[in-house]
Amino acid sequence: MWGFIIALISGALMSIQGVFNTKVTESSSMWVANSWVQFTALIVCIIAWFVTGRESMTAIFNVEHKYMLLGGTIGAVITWTVIKSMDNLGPAQAVLIIVISQIVVAYLIEVFGIFGVEKVPFEWSKLVGVVLAVVGIFIFKK
Repeated sequence: MWGFIIALISGALMSIQGVFNTKVTESSSMWVANSWVQFTALIVCIIAWFVTGRESMTAIFNVEHKYMLLGGTIGAVITWTVIKSMDNLGPAQAVLIIVISQIVVAYLIEVFGIFGVEKVPFEWSKLVGVVLAVVGIFIFKK
């Protein structure tokens, strides 16, 4: 249940953040807004690190597959794509498409065991769910 609540909060915050970032971009520029987002996230993370325990910073380089360290780079691209999609489609439609894309990619990662994730068997019911979600985009758009 706790995971469900956290996921709901995450989704809500992503939507709010997307709107905020789009508005900041209107007053500045894409890369200024994106830099601000990443910079303020860094500050929050450093403060949280000081408050919660101060594990070794160098331990991050013990990651077995170094490409896993690209999360921040991907985060910058995510911020850019969310801002652009919300600007072009509006918050509701953009988030709907973003979430469906997340579901599809996450399921493919699980089914194929990509990035060391434990493989799960393919289920037709999940494919039907994705198809229904995509149909929902068209219904929502009309």
